[in-house]
Amino acid sequence: MSLRKRLAWVAASAVGLAVILVSIVCYMVVRGQLLNQVDDALRAQAASVQSQGQRALNQPPVGPPVSAGGPAQYYQVVAADGSTGGDIALPLPPGATSVAMGQAGQFFSNVQIDGNQFRGLTFPATVDANFAGENGAVTLLRPLAPVQRILGTLRLVLLLLCAGGIGLAAVLGRLASRRVLAPLAEVAQTAQHIEETEDLSSRIRVHADDEVGQLATRFNAMIERLQHSRDALDESVRAQRQLVADASHELRTPITSLRTNIEVLLEQGDALSDEDRRRLLADVLEQSEELSGLIGDVIELARGDLPITTAEDIQLDRIVAESVARARRDFPHVNFEATLEPVIVEGVPERLARAVNNLLNNAAHHSASGGLVEVTVDPSGVRVRDHGTGIDEADLPYIFDRFFRGANSRHRQGSGLGLAIVRQVAVQHGGSVDAGNGPDGGAIFTLRLPAAAADPLARADAPYPEAIIR
Repeated sequence: MSLRKRLAWVAASAVGLAVILVSIVCYMVVRGQLLNQVDDALRAQAASVQSQGQRALNQPPVGPPVSAGGPAQYYQVVAADGSTGGDIALPLPPGATSVAMGQAGQFFSNVQIDGNQFRGLTFPATVDANFAGENGAVTLLRPLAPVQRILGTLRLVLLLLCAGGIGLAAVLGRLASRRVLAPLAEVAQTAQHIEETEDLSSRIRVHADDEVGQLATRFNAMIERLQHSRDALDESVRAQRQLVADASHELRTPITSLRTNIEVLLEQGDALSDEDRRRLLADVLEQSEELSGLIGDVIELARGDLPITTAEDIQLDRIVAESVARARRDFPHVNFEATLEPVIVEGVPERLARAVNNLLNNAAHHSASGGLVEVTVDPSGVRVRDHGTGIDEADLPYIFDRFFRGANSRHRQGSGLGLAIVRQVAVQHGGSVDAGNGPDGGAIFTLRLPAAAADPLARADAPYPEAIIR
């Protein structure tokens, strides 16, 4: 059975049960009220008999008929010895003799005579006709036919009301369930559409802020996240394919050059002069280093696409200090001046160190002999400034693209991946990197890390390992 049918049956059952309970209560209340009216009339007549005696029983009925609430037409007198008398022979109600003997009080009873129901009241009274003033009891009877006719009509009306109410509740419950479950049907249709077409752009219209509306809202949010995840995955796949294509293109040149030089050495090695052989070997060594650096950068880019899962609190100023010390060893002809403030960031030390090393190497390559490279660390991040030729304005939008080599870098050895790695590391750590030219020449690179904060426990005079900051 579908959910819509179940809801319709539940609604019909609930309404039917409520209607049946109301009908039973209504029937019992009406029946009680009608019987109370009959009992009140019997009590009133009994009071008249008790005050007037036998004379009140022998008087003909005056006033409205019994069916309209007039006096009872039937009575029976019971003596203390059990003998009876009256205008009709009636069954002796149980306990009537006890009332006549003064051992019990009045009571009501239902009597059936020739298939007709009567309501009787037996009460103590003094009779003076056939019983010579002896104490006895009198039973007054009133027919219940009018009450039964009213109750029969009421039962028929209530039965029809129950049947109609249950049927109407079933119809309205089915209509209401269709309206209530329409958003659920829309969710099912959307899910089926996504399953068949893999189209994650479909959304469900939220009709109201109820449970079903909240389900639709959460379903839309889930589809939104799924779409973003798939878009990110597609973008990552496209980036990986582009990286492979670009890397294969970039690797072709050094590999071809290496192969050519090696073939020359193999075929003409004996015929070459020492100077030519030395020059070819130097070229082979340089191209091998270039190939190794390119392969290392490609591996770093590929590894950097993985999410960060081992982030930790690290001292950014310590990492920069170690990178400055390394740059001084690798580029002794360049002066590095560092201003470092104690800063704590959350990230991966190896990747942040690789990004800082790339910035320092880039600044050193673009600095003349004896040139100055300024390095600054503060809560806003890391700034590296050189005093070289700067960046061509046309190259600024593409300076961080993979394998891009600006106009000032094409004559230098390099893979064009160093700054791309810097941007990748910055984005992975929730930051950014930008480049620009200084007011008096040279380039300025700023690596911003939003999680950066000053370290309140670090001492300003604490020495940095393997580096003397001037």
